[in-house]
Amino acid sequence: VQLQASGGGMVQAGGSLRLSCAASVRTFEDYPMGWFRQAPGREREFVAAISWSGGSTYYADSVKGRFTISRDNAKNTVYLQMNSLKPEDTAVYFCGAGAQYSPLIAATDALSVKFWGKGTQVTVSS
Repeated sequence: VQLQASGGGMVQAGGSLRLSCAASVRTFEDYPMGWFRQAPGREREFVAAISWSGGSTYYADSVKGRFTISRDNAKNTVYLQMNSLKPEDTAVYFCGAGAQYSPLIAATDALSVKFWGKGTQVTVSS
């Protein structure tokens, strides 16, 4: 599974960005997907995850109510809509996939993620 994240950029506080992660796998619908982020000097942290079908989602408390994860299995793509951005959201954002047929929880822990994409930088200015 190869993953490619895109959509990062620079935005002012209160603004919005939409990240995309395209997967090159024939059975994308078999994988739980997650978004993580890593700020300079900090460990990679969980942001949001979504189940195979998209019917279940899970968010870190720090982004709940502001970020929305979704997926389009026909396009092999998972999205992260980020609204009301804050300077503390500044980080490199990574998408990750849990093992095939694994439950949602497998995409909520960086140690459980099996496949990683290259990150995309998000910078929020105050």
